[in-house]
Amino acid sequence: MNRWSSWLAFVAGVLGFAFLYLALIWSPPEQQMGDLVRIMYFHVASAWTALCAFFVTFVAALGLLVRGGERWDVVSACSAEIGLVYTTITLVTGSLWARPIWNTWWTWDPRLTTTLILWFLYAGYLLLRATLTGYERRAKVAAAYAIIAFIDVPIIHMSVTWWRSIHPSVVDDSGFHMPPSMAGTLMFGFLSFFFLYLLLLWLRARGAWQQLEILRLGQAVRGLRLRAERGR
Repeated sequence: MNRWSSWLAFVAGVLGFAFLYLALIWSPPEQQMGDLVRIMYFHVASAWTALCAFFVTFVAALGLLVRGGERWDVVSACSAEIGLVYTTITLVTGSLWARPIWNTWWTWDPRLTTTLILWFLYAGYLLLRATLTGYERRAKVAAAYAIIAFIDVPIIHMSVTWWRSIHPSVVDDSGFHMPPSMAGTLMFGFLSFFFLYLLLLWLRARGAWQQLEILRLGQAVRGLRLRAERGR
């Protein structure tokens, strides 16, 4: 980790500890949910960050197909990996919240179902990348898949409008449906999670790019050896 990455990690740590203080200690209990509202801060922040991560994957996939370039593919794949982790956190925290509130770990509510579909779509994206051979072919097929998979993101957003849903909506066109102190904590949590996402994306993409460079160097060395053997 270089100096720049160390500073980013330091800022992410400060934001993370500040968010934990706001979410677990400073924020008051909600009138109906009580202290269970604290789960919501992690649930919503991870959900929003996951959608941002998949948007980056979508944009990078478009960039690869339109302009070409391996960096687009690296960013697309790394952002999808991190987005899948955040989606997993979203589903787990959602179930933890739903058990005492809805008396069930899971229900086939439109918002929950479309989010679960999102998880499977991007798990499939990573599996697809792992099974395809040939770097250029894998990059283009994965990019096309990522663009199609992103269609589920606006469907998740509109699911509570298009279908009957029991999933609470914390914010809509009219604003936040909660006191300012809770809304502030929620937005700070999103800021913390999103900054951590940027840090992870930076580190993961840099590592993936270095692996790609090592692979190229190895191929070049093998090519030189083959030429030398033929020249003997």
